[in-house]
Amino acid sequence: MRQRLLATAIATAVVAGLVTGCGAGDAADSKIHLTIATFGEFGYEDLLKQYQTEHPNIVVTQHKVGQAAPHHKELFTKLAAGSGLDDIEAIEEGYRAQVMAKSDKFNDLSKIGPADAGPDRWLPWKYDAGKSKDGKLVGYGTDIGPLAMCYRTDMLKAAGLPSDPDGVKALFASWQSYFDAGKTYVQKTGKPWFDTSTQIFNAMHNQHDVGYYDQSDTLVVASNPDIKKDWDAVTQAIADKESAKLVSFGNEWQAGFKTSAFATTVCPAWMLGSIEQNSGPDNKGKWAVSSAFPDGGGNWGGSYLTVPLQSKHPKEAAELAAWLTAPQQQIKAFVAKGPFPSQVQALQSPELQNTTNAYFADPKTGALYAELAKKLTKAQYKGPADGQIQDDVFAPALQAVEQGKSAADGWQQAVAGAQKAAK
Repeated sequence: MRQRLLATAIATAVVAGLVTGCGAGDAADSKIHLTIATFGEFGYEDLLKQYQTEHPNIVVTQHKVGQAAPHHKELFTKLAAGSGLDDIEAIEEGYRAQVMAKSDKFNDLSKIGPADAGPDRWLPWKYDAGKSKDGKLVGYGTDIGPLAMCYRTDMLKAAGLPSDPDGVKALFASWQSYFDAGKTYVQKTGKPWFDTSTQIFNAMHNQHDVGYYDQSDTLVVASNPDIKKDWDAVTQAIADKESAKLVSFGNEWQAGFKTSAFATTVCPAWMLGSIEQNSGPDNKGKWAVSSAFPDGGGNWGGSYLTVPLQSKHPKEAAELAAWLTAPQQQIKAFVAKGPFPSQVQALQSPELQNTTNAYFADPKTGALYAELAKKLTKAQYKGPADGQIQDDVFAPALQAVEQGKSAADGWQQAVAGAQKAAK
């Protein structure tokens, strides 16, 4: 599951219009007030201003928090209470199954949304993942997370490792070659190779056809050999001192980019904004993105926009959600913050193909991720407690190993925690 986060984990309310403090249904004027709840960086700030300019009868307030986990915790609490939800609620793929299990609490966008937001807009697997098991379209797809690898060219070069695009392909050809390169890097520099074990583990995990659950929603953490294999590989890398032992998206992790605390990090498209923001202007041109990814890449991340039944303006909310997930808007969101479009026309667009990011050593990020996205034909199935297992079970278990717990004890902690979460 993707954990798209802000530079800080402090909850904020961002008003995209010219007014502040206005809630939905404000009776002070005749305008329609809509609210949208997101997490991390969707790249919607300027888009929401544009929408209000083009729709002067609409005022939009964006509620944005840093992390996916607290956003969804609050969402489920408000669903249970029957009140308090925003007109549009963003859903991250790791929590999709939990939302689909409550699909009766959401509008069917195929019935209330505009006609041009049909299935041909999205990659087929992305559109299908927005539907509940009974065929109800609960969410419009926003982005996807094709996997690349980001690395510091200057730090690899200083360690005597290849740093050019062709040279790093051998380093990132497989997880074995990646960890072997990391051992060499640590031996030559005495510094960590990657930022955090949780990021590495999550990327590895998302490459498998079967993850924490099988298609029948049966928990398979203890019986899936791929999960244990990934665990063993990552915890061995921890033992080899390849991890900087940072908590993903925490304050020290954010500072680690600026202080050159690690040389590589897994880099789904939505990570680009975080790298630039956290690394700062002094490191411009030092980070590079490689399309080579261990064992062939995959998808990590992606979200959806939903309209809960609680919305007082469902039709207008659906129209805004459809507009935000149209190809032209998703391209602008990618340029602004990095979430990569899931729309067919966007992927084929010369505008996207020619999009560059001057912060990176090889700025042709649009074409690079578009090529990776075209290779994706499906995403890993996410079961009922998938997001909770990733964020609240495996992440702390890996962090415990980084702090000295044995890999065997950490594994038992993870298995037990997953079983508890799945009840």
